[in-house]
Amino acid sequence: MKKKIALNVFYNLGVIISICGIVWAFKNDSYPVVALFVATAGLFLFLKVQLFKDLKNTFNDKGKGH
Repeated sequence: MKKKIALNVFYNLGVIISICGIVWAFKNDSYPVVALFVATAGLFLFLKVQLFKDLKNTFNDKGKGH
């Protein structure tokens, strides 16, 4: 469980840094860098969704065992 919490924190930091990078790159008219940060933010969001689905399945399996 600690590993999943650490992953969630890492994914949150990745999303926050990507959003800051998007804003910075957009202000500097560096559109390829904007695309890169959008892709990384999308990847981190996708991984967060997968993590939450895994946690949901884990808790559902524990509830059925009792």
